[in-house]
Amino acid sequence: MTFSHPRGTRGARPPHGRLVRWANKFAMSRVRHGRKFMGMDTLVLTTVGRKSGEPRSTPVGWFAGRDGSWFIVASAAGARSNPAWYLNLAAHPDEVTIEVGGESIPVTARELHDAERAEAWAAITAAAPQFAKYEQKTDRELPVIELTRRS
Repeated sequence: MTFSHPRGTRGARPPHGRLVRWANKFAMSRVRHGRKFMGMDTLVLTTVGRKSGEPRSTPVGWFAGRDGSWFIVASAAGARSNPAWYLNLAAHPDEVTIEVGGESIPVTARELHDAERAEAWAAITAAAPQFAKYEQKTDRELPVIELTRRS
């Protein structure tokens, strides 16, 4: 299946501004040195900009998937719009790299749907209840993405 989560009609104000850019740089520095950020397992997600074609990096919390994969959630803290990185993944799902545990890993992104998403979502919200709160702030279903290592 494809990336198919539309924009919602209501939601929290998406995080933005200078402070967010600084916090993202700080988080990526910690992650690149093998540390957690705000108590959460975090990776650096590098996508290809859908319009610019330029590499775009952002820190994203991750959850253990099956067979060594990683699950990430396009929550944008409950905003009505999906984060830009989600749109970049949709445009270029095979041109993604993550940095985790001091290693740079080429991955392929795939959005989960239906029963697969429900199963992953249950595990994610059990591990990090704030994601259930994000979902309550918006009327869009928060996309769950599986990242699998490319050979």
